[in-house]
Amino acid sequence: MTQTPIRITVNGRIHEITAARDTPLLYVLRNDLALNGPKYGCGLGECGTCTVLIGGAAARSCVIPISGCAGRDIVTLEGLGTRAEPDVVQQAFIDEQAAQCGYCLNGMIMTTKALLAINPQPTEQEALAALRYNLCRCGTHIEILRAVMRASGQLAEAGD
Repeated sequence: MTQTPIRITVNGRIHEITAARDTPLLYVLRNDLALNGPKYGCGLGECGTCTVLIGGAAARSCVIPISGCAGRDIVTLEGLGTRAEPDVVQQAFIDEQAAQCGYCLNGMIMTTKALLAINPQPTEQEALAALRYNLCRCGTHIEILRAVMRASGQLAEAGD
């Protein structure tokens, strides 16, 4: 396979990547850029663990070829906030203890971030619809939904 240089912007930084044009974005993020927020799950774009934001929209990085990412703004979980200052969505997931094993968390958080960018105060039904293709096997669905509502400013206290 012929490898070509491709310039991508990830978390506000420009990277020159040499890879085969059909290399999945996920592989570049994890293997070349050491960004481990997006996870490898199904490899088919169905489970959501590899979700990133591309141009602000939630996208499954395991099925997007790196060639389709040139000139586009990509944000991973690492690009949202820091340990000292997490993004409002990250903080809501922490406050609601919306993780058990945590494997689905990247997809849940990134999908929530994309949802709130287009719909800052979704109803519970709208939140559920947005997250319906993100798979969680641990059963933290209630906490995840509460985290989405908290991030949207519709849930004030963890004890509500």
